[in-house]
This record gives sequence, C-alpha cells and structure tokens, in this order.
Amino acid sequence: MVEFSPSNIPPVNEPRLPGMDHAHYPFRKLTDAPRFIWPNGARIALTVTLMVDHWELSPPADAYPDPRIVSPLGKFHPDWLTWSQRAYGNRVGIFRILDVLDQFGLTPSVALGSGAAELCPELVDELSRRNACFMAHGDFASRRITSKMSDAEERAFIARARDAIAKAAGDAPLGWCGQDFNQSADTPARLIEAGFEYTTDWANDDRPYLLNGKLVALPPQPEWNDLEAIRLRGVTVPVWADNIAEAFAVLHEEGGGTFNLTLHPWIAGQPHRIRYLREALSRILGKSGIWRTTTDELAKAARAQL
Repeated sequence: MVEFSPSNIPPVNEPRLPGMDHAHYPFRKLTDAPRFIWPNGARIALTVTLMVDHWELSPPADAYPDPRIVSPLGKFHPDWLTWSQRAYGNRVGIFRILDVLDQFGLTPSVALGSGAAELCPELVDELSRRNACFMAHGDFASRRITSKMSDAEERAFIARARDAIAKAAGDAPLGWCGQDFNQSADTPARLIEAGFEYTTDWANDDRPYLLNGKLVALPPQPEWNDLEAIRLRGVTVPVWADNIAEAFAVLHEEGGGTFNLTLHPWIAGQPHRIRYLREALSRILGKSGIWRTTTDELAKAARAQL
C-alpha cells in the first residue's frame, strides 16, 4: 500500500497514485475498507440530506447550470418552469418531508444554497428549530463549480457560500455539498483552505475516507438520490422506494458503513411521492442497530477512525 499523507500528495497534474488517474486518495478495495465503529454498537450510520436551493429566473451569462435540468426555452427568456419547480420545493414540498422525518425522529442535514438562505429566512429558522446541520451548497441551483473557473473565481465562489451560510445559520458550515456534486480538479484542496471538514460530493464508496489527506468524504450514493433516480433516469417511484430499502438492507448486513439518503423537496415532497418516502423509511427503520445522525456528527466520528 502506498504511504499517503498530506506531505506527499502530488498536485493533480503530476504523476498519479498506482491504480488511479488522480492523486486525491489512494486506491482501496471493499475488502480493505475499515469497518467503522458507531455509537452504541450500531451497524450502520443513517443520514438524510435535504437539498435546499434556489434556481434563478435569468442566470448570468457566465453561470454554469446543469444542462440536464432546464426547460427547452430557458436560455431565451425567464425559465419559469424550472424556477417554479424549485420554489414549490421550498414553499410546499419540504414541509411534507419534514413531517415524515419528524414521524421517524430523524434530524435533517441540509445542503443550503446561499440564494435560498437569503430568500427564505423563515425556512432556515424552521430547519434550525429541528436542529438541522447546514452544509454549504454553492449559491444558486443554476450555478455550479467548473474547471472553466479561474483559481480566484473558484475560491471566491466557495468563500461566498461559506460566509452566507454562517450568516444565515449562525455558525460556519463544516461540510460542503456542491451543486450537482460538481467539482473542479482542485476543489478538495480549496475546500480545505476554506476551513471545511468534509464533503458529500464523491460517490465512489459506501464508507468514509480522506480526500487530500484531510477532507473527510461522505459518499452520497446517488443511485437512490431522488433527482438522479426519478427525474433523470426515469425510475418509477415504487421502484425507487424498493431500491432504498434493498440497498439499506445490504449495507446494514455488511455493517460498519453509512447510508446517506439525499432528497430534493421539489421531487420527493410531491403529493404523489411522499407516501413512498414514508414507506421506504418505515422499511429501513424497522431494523435494529441504526445510528440516526447528521453529516456533521458522522464526519466527526469517521475522522476519529481514519
């Protein structure tokens, strides 16, 4: 195994580690992954992340929105369709989801965009009342990090998001959840520079690990992310709920890992879908040995064992 520490991490554009095409972390097989020890002997750590953001009606010309999520005419006039879907999530859908989480005693982790933080202070207050932990989530859903940004632009983007969440929520965020989980080649290093402790952008594992020797990576497992599965892949809602339950059952049996359920209020909070979220959580939480936690607490516990 290659010795891997912050002192010997080569820049991204230098020779890669064996078995890899970048230098952010060394290769690791499932059989070599640590089996984490969670509080009270829990077999698995469960977190639920709510994506709370705002889509601009008319993003600036230099914005980099996800090209998969725009209406056909969005480039030529205000994109009311996409804007109103996100607005529905923050006005209506999120409250259905919060009711379900309350029913199961789950505290949400919240990926909060600075645009939503500024435009929906009452929503931030409602989430804070539930002791939610807040991750920085960029500024708007219509903008994301890209390698087209200069170093200065990306650093400023990260700093603005961090500072906006600190202002809205009262504490500087420890975690980063990028818009569309997008990063440039150098984002992990820049997140470390900006004071972040962890990120939920990397979907290459079921268990936490270290990026650039310092940043805890909490895998988001997009296979059961509601946006990825339902909106982009066309998975039916009953099958989506089954996939959540099946995946959780396997990871629970393996033990020592994590399960991060990522939800978009404008998708999972729709009236024809909320029943399936409730059913999926009921099936999951019917098992014993589950640590119901937030991403902040999970990252802290994982770091102590990495």
